[in-house]
Amino acid sequence: MAPQLPSGLLVVVLVLVGPASPGPSKDLNPGMTDQDLFWGQDQYDFSVVLHGSGQDCFWHFAHKGETFYLSFQVLWVTGVGHDSHLSVTVNSPSSLLVSTVDDASGQVDFKTEETGFYQMCFNNFHNRFGSMQISLSFGVSYDGDAPGGTKEEEEQKEEEEEEEARQRLNSTLAVIEATSYRVEKHVFQMFRFYNLGRMRRSADSFLQQAAGRYVTGWSAAQSVLILGAGYLQLFFLKRLFVSKSDSNLKKTRC
Repeated sequence: MAPQLPSGLLVVVLVLVGPASPGPSKDLNPGMTDQDLFWGQDQYDFSVVLHGSGQDCFWHFAHKGETFYLSFQVLWVTGVGHDSHLSVTVNSPSSLLVSTVDDASGQVDFKTEETGFYQMCFNNFHNRFGSMQISLSFGVSYDGDAPGGTKEEEEQKEEEEEEEARQRLNSTLAVIEATSYRVEKHVFQMFRFYNLGRMRRSADSFLQQAAGRYVTGWSAAQSVLILGAGYLQLFFLKRLFVSKSDSNLKKTRC
């Protein structure tokens, strides 16, 4: 007859080992597709520092038919050359070049032709020994409430929307919903251009501070130079009236 374990010991073993698990779950949202997870208009604003000959890339997801936008502004530059030009490239998910800009500030705005992660690369190739700080604002916007499907699905959806619109033509809630959506869209665009203006104001502020330091430094240097030149002129002018003599009589040079 096999030995039996005490009931108390069996409970301790079950608590320590735990119930059997089938393993980690790989799909945390089984009822949602990738398009549902990434769908929506969004906007990101931040600043980064690029070192000499440095490059930094970012990726952002966008669906086909959405509006992808990117705004950038160089805030300050260090180094010898002080070249504020920034090389910016935007690539599609299939590694095709979509847009390129080489300037101190710029905007990229286009309709996406495919779904996936779009790559944005910022290159500081013009300054090999200097760093620069850039302010970025990018995101996507769309006109719709759900990701698009096939052509048949879109046509069917349009018919359903038209039928629903006819049914709710006199509904106050439908009017309020449409108005709210338009207001939300306009507010989103306002924030986008507000961030662009804020980046330009930051660049102007850094430029003003740099100009103030430049003027102060040169003014101090010129003041020291003028005082030194005046002292040297007085010293040499005084030596013109004093000469060495062999006798007790002193003869002046002038």
